[in-house]
Amino acid sequence: MTTTLSRPREQKVIAGVCAGLAQRYGWKPNTVRLLFVLSCLLPGPQFILYLALWIIMPSRGY
Repeated sequence: MTTTLSRPREQKVIAGVCAGLAQRYGWKPNTVRLLFVLSCLLPGPQFILYLALWIIMPSRGY
């Protein structure tokens, strides 16, 4: 489990935000992706939060 929040270059589908969150908290990337897609069915700013994390999270170079 990594201690910093960053987007990996491997295992990313769109921007690597879900993969970065999964690595940070020790979850499987597909589980985080599924939870994100399901949360988008509910009203709220989930997509804007994803875009903000894409901008804020640094990309990991290894």
